[in-house]
Amino acid sequence: MSERRRRYWLLGTLMLVAACQSQPSTEPGVSREEEREKIAAVNTQLGIEFIRTGPNELALKKLQKALEAVPNYPDAHNALGLLYNRMGEYDKADASFRAALRASPNNGLALNNYGQFLCQQKRYAEGQSRFLAAVKNPLYESPEIAYTNAGLCALEASDDKAAEDYFRAALERNPDVPPALISLASLSLNRGDAASAAQFFKRYSDDAKHTARSLALGIRIERALGHPDQISSYEMMLRNQFPDSREAGQLQRGEL
Repeated sequence: MSERRRRYWLLGTLMLVAACQSQPSTEPGVSREEEREKIAAVNTQLGIEFIRTGPNELALKKLQKALEAVPNYPDAHNALGLLYNRMGEYDKADASFRAALRASPNNGLALNNYGQFLCQQKRYAEGQSRFLAAVKNPLYESPEIAYTNAGLCALEASDDKAAEDYFRAALERNPDVPPALISLASLSLNRGDAASAAQFFKRYSDDAKHTARSLALGIRIERALGHPDQISSYEMMLRNQFPDSREAGQLQRGEL
């Protein structure tokens, strides 16, 4: 996978669900509207859990049941967007995300998920605008996620300057966001600033587990800095930990 063809970080925060009934029992003093909200919430949670564990058909049934109870339930529409996207039904995914945002225009999670979907569809400007809308919501608890995803989207659009600005904004909110750190290390190295690349790479290494891609980047950084011992260390880690990776193959062939 190239620097510009990476996976997006966090395709949506999926809720874990304890054992629960699909039909909450009616309680004294609970209105019919409150009861429908409970049904929608429980079925949405179950649908999200089935998105995590499968099968898709059960996830779809639970989310549809949630919307039968409350047709404009934003969390159900948001989850349907994730599910339809995974199923390759992109028109339905788009419609579901838009329905979630009609019901809850400032929903940070839905904005973030829709932004990722749009960027995956190469609708880069639209996607970045959704991430920025999420950040503007003072109640959104993870602005660093939206900024990081905006940066990854900008990389896909070959806009390195915007990507760097977004990644730095993410680190201002949270200094230890691994995808932002490793991306800034790569961008710094690509523009010839190996010293800055090494600083970002060290911060990444302090808090995140290495991948084949990160080790390959570490090798390139240490080569630029002329550190043979560190080069050998990263090469050994790449061969031993990721022997079947594309990067290990490149190293073996002298292409890294």
